Amino acid sequence: MEMLELFPRYVLTGTLPVGTLEPLLSLAERVLADTGLTSDASAKLAGQLQQQRELGPQFPEITALCSEVVLPACERWLRHVMERQPPQGRGPWHPGRYGLQMIDIWLNSQQAGDYNPVHTHGGSFSGVLFLKVPPQINGTSFDGQLCFHGPEEWHIQSFRTGMAHYVQPVPGTFYVFPAWQPHSVPPFRGEGERWSLAFNVQAVPTPPGGQGVPTAAAVPRGRLEVGPAMPVPPPASGNVSLSSTRKRPGGFA
Repeated sequence: MEMLELFPRYVLTGTLPVGTLEPLLSLAERVLADTGLTSDASAKLAGQLQQQRELGPQFPEITALCSEVVLPACERWLRHVMERQPPQGRGPWHPGRYGLQMIDIWLNSQQAGDYNPVHTHGGSFSGVLFLKVPPQINGTSFDGQLCFHGPEEWHIQSFRTGMAHYVQPVPGTFYVFPAWQPHSVPPFRGEGERWSLAFNVQAVPTPPGGQGVPTAAAVPRGRLEVGPAMPVPPPASGNVSLSSTRKRPGGFA
């Protein structure tokens, strides 16, 4: 006999390259200490957190993170999923037929009692990168865990046991998932702060026979451009873009 796992929900996980976490921690400390450096992102987010600060390409650390980690991770997710489809079922998601554009990225500072209710994001892909985690968030309870929710309510009596999956946050670890994937973060108790970066990415298909957009891996390291408003694809010079002027997608306010 063989057990089949049907209709999976793909979540990509990875770890930051060596030497990448420390500059992001330093940036987070600066941003949280001087709120004049950034805008408050709380009004458009579901999180009930101490601080949620909007970041952008004015910070070299964010530029490097988007071009070297976030966009390649979304590219990896897309190729992994599409390669499991027959060629005629992949639509516009062939390499060279789409681009990836950053929508926004923000810093979350969670303290005791703060929480993020079940919610989804806008765009195509979303994700979270953990920067700092208090020692009492250690997997022995639900406190401070990242929870991915299934399509139905968790109910062990009827064997719907796979409808909630908890992830232990570890500094330097990141997760990428479809923007429609429901997720939440319960509160934690005790001292300390839980820092994370969250982001949204838009996948932009190009028409068949049209000029392709370079993949994330083809963009020079550290390069980040402000892209045009959607749905116009990013310029052929690159697809790593963080637009602060385009209309925000709905779904997470």
